[in-house]
Amino acid sequence: MNLKKITIIALLVVVQAAAVLPSASAASVTSSDKTAAAAQTQTAAETTKSQTANTATPGTTTEVKSVQGEQAPQDETEVPAEGQPADANAPTDTQQPPVDEQPADGEMQTDGSTDPVIETPPSTPVQNPNQTPTKNPTTNTPAANPSATPAIDFAAATEGNDKLILVINGDKMYQKGQTYTAAQPMTAKNGVSYIAVRSFVDRVGLKLTYDAKTKETVISKGSDELRFKLGTDTYTVNGVPTKMKGASFQQKNTFMVPLTSITQALGIPYTIDYKAKTITLTISSKPVASFTVEPKKIIAGETMVTYNTKSESPSGYEIVDERWEGRQDVFTDPGVYTVSYSVQDSKGQWSDPYTQTITVEAPNVPPVAQFTTDKETYRMGEPITYTDQSYDPDGVLPEANSRVWENQKGAYFTPGPQTITLTVTDADGAKATVSKTITITDEMLYTQDEYNQLFVPVGSKFLFDGGSVPPMHKIEHLDTMEDVTLYRSNSPESVYNTGKLYEDTLSGKVRFMIHHANYTKQKVTMYVVATNNNATPTTIETLDSGFGGPSPFAMAAGKVSVQRYHQAVMDGSKKSTVTLQPGESKIILTELNAIPMANETVISLIADVNSSQPITYSTLMIDPSLDPIQEAKNLPVVARDGVHNRGTYPLATKIFQVFEPIGGSTPSKLVLGDNSSDPNLTGTDAPFNTVESNAGNFGVLYKIHLESVAPNTLITFNGRGGKYLGWIVVNGQLVELSAQSMGLVGAGLNTSSEAGVIYRTGNTSESVDLEFTPAPGSNLSVNLLFTQMPARKQ
Repeated sequence: MNLKKITIIALLVVVQAAAVLPSASAASVTSSDKTAAAAQTQTAAETTKSQTANTATPGTTTEVKSVQGEQAPQDETEVPAEGQPADANAPTDTQQPPVDEQPADGEMQTDGSTDPVIETPPSTPVQNPNQTPTKNPTTNTPAANPSATPAIDFAAATEGNDKLILVINGDKMYQKGQTYTAAQPMTAKNGVSYIAVRSFVDRVGLKLTYDAKTKETVISKGSDELRFKLGTDTYTVNGVPTKMKGASFQQKNTFMVPLTSITQALGIPYTIDYKAKTITLTISSKPVASFTVEPKKIIAGETMVTYNTKSESPSGYEIVDERWEGRQDVFTDPGVYTVSYSVQDSKGQWSDPYTQTITVEAPNVPPVAQFTTDKETYRMGEPITYTDQSYDPDGVLPEANSRVWENQKGAYFTPGPQTITLTVTDADGAKATVSKTITITDEMLYTQDEYNQLFVPVGSKFLFDGGSVPPMHKIEHLDTMEDVTLYRSNSPESVYNTGKLYEDTLSGKVRFMIHHANYTKQKVTMYVVATNNNATPTTIETLDSGFGGPSPFAMAAGKVSVQRYHQAVMDGSKKSTVTLQPGESKIILTELNAIPMANETVISLIADVNSSQPITYSTLMIDPSLDPIQEAKNLPVVARDGVHNRGTYPLATKIFQVFEPIGGSTPSKLVLGDNSSDPNLTGTDAPFNTVESNAGNFGVLYKIHLESVAPNTLITFNGRGGKYLGWIVVNGQLVELSAQSMGLVGAGLNTSSEAGVIYRTGNTSESVDLEFTPAPGSNLSVNLLFTQMPARKQ
């Protein structure tokens, strides 16, 4: 050994001796100074030990001895969310940013929306959570500082209450005196605190499932439901998309979400203790009571009330008792009552009262049926004026179907007593009936025909000699056409197999007449799909539209569609526009597809649209689950039924102008839809390129101008092809064809011997304008009849 090495060894021996032997000055240190020095020595030792543990070489094994009286941490078990797939790429960054503006006292109350993130101060040693702290056997434990804050027993702090304590940035949870270990510690990412979902849910008493179809983790409590997807910052709260403070992620097969996403949505309050680094949540363990009441309408003294109770315990305890306040099985008096319901669990806890307000109505008072006539005695054929004075003492009589008359006529034509009866029904179904007898003398004022021509109301009908119509004078008219193309989709009318029912490419103004019945034995939806095959955008303007159905009655659907179409033409209420980009398809005339069609129901549509470029229009009847845009591209057009009509017909608005005087002593008629006086339109079945004739001219709009109609002329509507239900516009007023009349059963024109009154001229000549389109489902041809009325008598 050389001299240099000997010198170094000697110096080391001297230094070690100096460190062991106290100096003279050290012997004079006071007791308090010794305590402080010992505390500093212990802190330095623990810091060194913690740093050594955190920098241990990976893969090495170190034997660690527990401090006497301190239990080693429990083994961590990672529990992934139920059904949640593992994500090897899930982010694991747990950097903890600082919290702004922490309260000075270290504690803060929150409603569940504040993120409890704490940055560990740099001066505080970081302990490896996977290691148990060790005690240095060669160092004496320093004396306890009597002023130091004693350790808090968090588990004991939750004994006998509804508190749940979480350790910020830790994996320990304390509840009901027990200590639990989360699958992953509370983790901070970008200023947001995340918790392990399953571990938290188990402690809070929520239900956790996984929806494999939507790939969502579902948390539910009672009627509340939260749905989370991996890797997104949006979740749904009872079906409403809601933004979270950060995106969910997966950490070591454990699904992590922001703590506030659960606490805020479910209203779980908590306290943040920044000094203790804990969050204390208040988890209600009270049972929950609720009930419903049946029926909805409760009548005093009559209704037996049924109370359907529902109760549960968040902690799973048995419900052992209940308590009611204000409950009555039969409420004797009308008024507003408050009923409360509470339940008690097996631990003796009572729920908060669940309260409902119940409105009890007074018993229904039946309606009063009452009417008068302007006289007590009438001549035969003399008009009778009825005044209905019926009313409901505790409500309003419904407008429809509330009154039923028996033997009510506008006039009687046989002498003797006539008893008229009126029955009224209120909204609650109570009825009242009244009868009155009048006397008819043997004196004649008007004959039946005279009375009908003079007094049957506009929109009503009467019987006449239908055989008198064929020989009537036929009115000549000057015809012009408007440039409107008719797209008629009406064959097959009864559809037995779904598919594309018609298709054509058209530009300019197009009128749709679509009328189909569903006989596919399944629910279907009708569509009109418009496709722009041009190189530039095209706008389609809907001008007017009338839709009827779905209805089990073809005539009823057709009648409603015509009424709504005429109304839309008059008021412009259905105007809209849609723009199609090149190659784009969209659904138009959406009233058609608003309601799926049940089997054996009918729809009817009449509508006008306009486009500046050619558009391909496709009519579909398909399963509601299918995509109509895709089906319009792929489906072939089905074959027609060989009976009904479909096709594309140009010049589909006919303008009739009549300049010759009409009326006077010679009865005359204007014929529509007979293919003689009014020829059918000629067109093409576009998909099959066959020539077609528009039988009945359904879908055609007639604009009729009568230049001079004689004074005292009756204009009636008479169906010649069979039953007819519809509407016509007369001088800007919609008139029904025809309403039920006094003395005649049923609405509509049922035979060729029924005439519907649509207009009467006054004492001078008048011009009259009519607009009419045949109602789908009804029968053509029809006549407009012009006859001179008899003179009025006193």
